[in-house]
Amino acid sequence: MDLPLVSIVCNCYNHAPYVLEAIQSVQQQTYKNIELIVLDNGSTDDSLHIIRDYLKDFPEVRFIHLNEPLPLPKAFNTMFKYTNGDFLIDLSADDVLLTDCVQKQIDFFQKQDDSTGIVFGNAYLIDENGQNPTPFFDVDNEGKVLDSRLHSFDYYLMLHSGKTFCSVSAMMRRTHFIALNGYDESLFFEDLDYWYRLSRRFRIRFIDDFLVKKRQLNHSLGAQIDAKGKHTHLLNLSLIKIYRSAISYNSPKENKALLQRIHYSMSVCFQHRLWADLLRFTYLKFLCQVHCLFR
Repeated sequence: MDLPLVSIVCNCYNHAPYVLEAIQSVQQQTYKNIELIVLDNGSTDDSLHIIRDYLKDFPEVRFIHLNEPLPLPKAFNTMFKYTNGDFLIDLSADDVLLTDCVQKQIDFFQKQDDSTGIVFGNAYLIDENGQNPTPFFDVDNEGKVLDSRLHSFDYYLMLHSGKTFCSVSAMMRRTHFIALNGYDESLFFEDLDYWYRLSRRFRIRFIDDFLVKKRQLNHSLGAQIDAKGKHTHLLNLSLIKIYRSAISYNSPKENKALLQRIHYSMSVCFQHRLWADLLRFTYLKFLCQVHCLFR
């Protein structure tokens, strides 16, 4: 039986200390039918030279360098044009795939019907030095997740609970990515909006196993979520757009769940004195409450 091709896009922006480990984690996969595309997304550190020097021995790896960085959604959409795989992985150059990650994802996907658009699993959170691994989702003594809701993952669960998906451990089906017109390039980050849109039309399934290592960096986007600054403001603007779109098509039950996320965003704005963003979320809360009452 022919093995489906998996396209992995490794996006590097100032990840010089980590990018080779990310690339090598792809090359060391037990699953072999993989197409690797490495993007240097306008790095200002030594990433470009490190990648170029390493890939001299691997001409089968496509390498693309941009002089100016693109936002994450646009960067992946741009690289998608170079992919040929039936399945896609969006890999940050500071993260690491465990050696059997792709094999487990493909095995799981092949047990699903065409309605499944994403499979994802658990991840180890590691520090800048790759140490102190802790589970992204809490697990029992056998390494299985404690939150049983993950096994019946759906759109409502994403709205209702904050920590319900782990995009770094995800594999996407190509046909669904095309059907949804890829990532929304007007946003600062890509995963939440895409998972919302996909879960309303297709299925997302959870693999109860560890698939990746996600590095926690002080200067990463994830570290900026609760910090005052430019990144937080851009993040808020994207969240407002995502939530406002969701309000328009949500049921009253779904909007009540979304209110919890809006309240959390308001609390972050208040904590860091982001008053303009707080006003935007307050108006969004009002819209959401109106839709809860009158839709």
